[in-house]
Amino acid sequence: MAKFSKMQVMAAMKETGMVPVFFNKDVEICKNVIKACYEGGVRVFEFTNRGDFAHEIFGELVKWADKACPEMILGAGTVVDAGTASLYLQLGANFIVGPNFNPDIAPVCNRRLVPYSPGCGSVTEINNAQAAGCDVTKVFPAGNVGGPSFVKNVMAPLRWSNIMVTGAVEPTEENLTPWIKAGVLCVGMGSKLFPKETVAAGDWAAITAKCQEALGYIAKARA
Repeated sequence: MAKFSKMQVMAAMKETGMVPVFFNKDVEICKNVIKACYEGGVRVFEFTNRGDFAHEIFGELVKWADKACPEMILGAGTVVDAGTASLYLQLGANFIVGPNFNPDIAPVCNRRLVPYSPGCGSVTEINNAQAAGCDVTKVFPAGNVGGPSFVKNVMAPLRWSNIMVTGAVEPTEENLTPWIKAGVLCVGMGSKLFPKETVAAGDWAAITAKCQEALGYIAKARA
């Protein structure tokens, strides 16, 4: 069961403006990364379903975070079918994210009032997802689809939209400012926030600092 309500999840996405995206087969590395993000001000974190037994790692992280990072909202990403969505919901996922829109996933999440954020690449896909009850739609891959100008153009006719962007998002002021100005609800960020060499070196303080910087740029762009 989800620990946080749909309203709490969406409020945290909006308030912080950033959702880190990460996977590692080593659960201890995952814990350190999540803790580093938490200390950097992050409150919503997407664990991606990208490895064997990923769900087992996620289940352990949910139990651990409940005590170590009590305000961290953990969700599952790279979910492409209803069965996988059900599995992660049973393990405590507070939201589900996918690279594509699968209409079979929407009712699974809706029955439990858990946010489902599917990947969309057009106005039609975004609006179809909204019709299925997806309150937050993910533009992916954001850089290839059209960048900040695409989001701005979508927000003109669909001004009620809550858009998260992932792909081609970096923790720099130059990159984040145009996305925020375009009207996104939040940005998703993975490899640029967690460079392989930083993770390999166990430099968790560097990740904390990078999160603080990114959140600062987002706040500045919104001011």
